Amino acid sequence: MSEIEIYKAALKQWGPDAQTLMVFEEMSELQKELCKSARGAQNKKAIAEEIADVYIMLGQMILLHKCAEEVEEQKARKLERLEARIAADVERRQHECRDCGWVW
Repeated sequence: MSEIEIYKAALKQWGPDAQTLMVFEEMSELQKELCKSARGAQNKKAIAEEIADVYIMLGQMILLHKCAEEVEEQKARKLERLEARIAADVERRQHECRDCGWVW
């Protein structure tokens, strides 16, 4: 089965309501692992596993809500905005004193 076929089968098997709740659970598990990492845990494998789970659930939500095109449009828009913010920050830092942080 293809990735999309697997998403469709999961939505059919467990239903949209259960899979929507599962998104919350998987995001919570990822949040937990990221918090552990922030406290110094060496849990790269657990983080990767939870990211994969969230990624799979988001694929199901994109399919369920028929919003693949909209997601791609928003992603492109937000990446452009992030790129502009990064460039502005780089520009700002070029005028920042490395010793005291004063910006001019």
